[in-house]
Amino acid sequence: MGDREATTRTSNGRSKGLPVPPELLAAPGYVARRLHQAYVAAWVRLVDPVLTGPQFAVLTAVNAYPGVEQGSLASSVALDRSTMASIVGRLEERGLITRERPAEDGRKRLLFLTEQGAAAFAATDRKARELDVLLMQGHDPDEQEALLRRLTALSERWESLTDD
Repeated sequence: MGDREATTRTSNGRSKGLPVPPELLAAPGYVARRLHQAYVAAWVRLVDPVLTGPQFAVLTAVNAYPGVEQGSLASSVALDRSTMASIVGRLEERGLITRERPAEDGRKRLLFLTEQGAAAFAATDRKARELDVLLMQGHDPDEQEALLRRLTALSERWESLTDD
């Protein structure tokens, strides 16, 4: 079986249709989108069908930095300010976080997990770490670390292409 034909097979051997054109397999953006699509599907199935990856990233950061200012958190979780505001609003509506205004600066919003948010974070984090293990299966710890370093460097490089 040639390389091109192998790309149309699932792990159980069933065909998924036409082979992927080689031009797409040579396009880093296509491969990245494909990885992201597979990750989102696995997240929904194995971690949480309601809480999204970006929402979980915000919960993770708020857990790590309780009382963090909303505006400064956006870049640390790779979100633009408007997306961050939308996600924080949804998490607040669900009772997972609170936004507090400090007395010294009413324009700021400091973020905290609620009791319900801390419980949701802990349960989701456990499942997310289990997914991480599945995603990295077949790679020893050194390979995993090297792969994550390379993916992080690639992400930073691609993000720099649109920095203003």
